[in-house]
Amino acid sequence: MPAIRTFSALLALTLAAGCSNANSLPDPTNPNVVNTLTLGALEGTPIQTPSAFSILNGAVRTDQTTEFEFAYNVEASGRRVFLPRKVLGLPSSTGAQPGLQASTATFDEITVAPSNGYITDSAVTVELGQRWVVRSRVFCPIGVPQYGKIEILSFQDSTV
Repeated sequence: MPAIRTFSALLALTLAAGCSNANSLPDPTNPNVVNTLTLGALEGTPIQTPSAFSILNGAVRTDQTTEFEFAYNVEASGRRVFLPRKVLGLPSSTGAQPGLQASTATFDEITVAPSNGYITDSAVTVELGQRWVVRSRVFCPIGVPQYGKIEILSFQDSTV
């Protein structure tokens, strides 16, 4: 029986805020959203289990779309990782690659996304309680990435 290896994350998506800053960009028009979602491992879980995260759409299936920022997987060694698009052979055609950046701030303290320093080209080990800032692929109408924050709330390994 296949194993289902999932994690739950508290997400705050700064969708509109990512499209607004002091560089004369328009004010945001969409509210920020806080949500909890679950992703299954990319390998070893049923195909219908969402394994990737999209700032725009939340948890998505990698067999249905490539429009996501990273996928989640559990390696054979048991190491839990986020895999940015570039690692999966899906580089962005724009200058800003989707990526992740660890944060030592509490979830509520993360209010501004850094401009640089995102991991875009290697697997990122994830652990319970960690917090990450996520930079999106560019899909905003004015051509800038959007940002979100994630906190790892739990991991669950089970068999079906």
